[in-house]
Amino acid sequence: MPFFSIFLFIFIFIFSFCGQYLYGVDAYLLDSSSILLAPSSEHILGTDRLGRDILARLIEGGKTSLIIGVGSAFIASLTGLLLGSIAGYLRGGVDKAFIVAVDLFLTFPTFFLLLALVSYINASTWVLIVIISITGWMTTARLIRSQSFSITSQPYIKILNIAGVSKIKILLKYYAPLLAPIYFVSFTFGVGGAILAESGLSFLGLGIVAPQMSWGTILSAGKDVVEIAWWVSFFPGLMIFLVTLSLINISNYLQQLTNQKQIQN
Repeated sequence: MPFFSIFLFIFIFIFSFCGQYLYGVDAYLLDSSSILLAPSSEHILGTDRLGRDILARLIEGGKTSLIIGVGSAFIASLTGLLLGSIAGYLRGGVDKAFIVAVDLFLTFPTFFLLLALVSYINASTWVLIVIISITGWMTTARLIRSQSFSITSQPYIKILNIAGVSKIKILLKYYAPLLAPIYFVSFTFGVGGAILAESGLSFLGLGIVAPQMSWGTILSAGKDVVEIAWWVSFFPGLMIFLVTLSLINISNYLQQLTNQKQIQN
């Protein structure tokens, strides 16, 4: 069981949302006498080229990155769950329209679609959540649709349909419990993907706009001084790596549980 990965993710979550109460340095404080200081007892993770404390900025930026990651993954996975289960259950014209919509979105590379959307809209936390969600629901929807097809072919579903049971009741009572494992796997995997997407956009200057910050914007700010101040880019990159790694391990474990359950059934 991925106890270490779960512990690591919880620790980073607490670090981002509660760290300011333990480390009271202002993340926005400019100090001309502390420019590009290496990690020390005074500044644990060093400072950037404006004299701002890196640790304080990691704490503040972690809130934005995690909110975008969790929010985007939740909306994208929920959208995929709803559309995929409806298409797999109703079939016919609804399923054909679903396939056309998914193929249309998959025609464009996801990151380039993100770039196209962000370039016309001023990015903010909530805007990025919506945009990343729009480009991230297709894979979940296709998995859910495939599983829904196999559920729909079960005899008890056909009996319920003949008996005139409400379609909403069938979806909620009989489909939802069987589709939940796929949803949670997609959600955990989606959080890491959304954080990476936001970081990539911020690194290109199309993500979070100052004075807001995220791990991606902190990483981007250090690329110009990486040869003389490695710590400015290293620590936000490390946070992104650790969150993504822990979520991938958790996702793999959930996938294993789902496969074992299907084999037993």
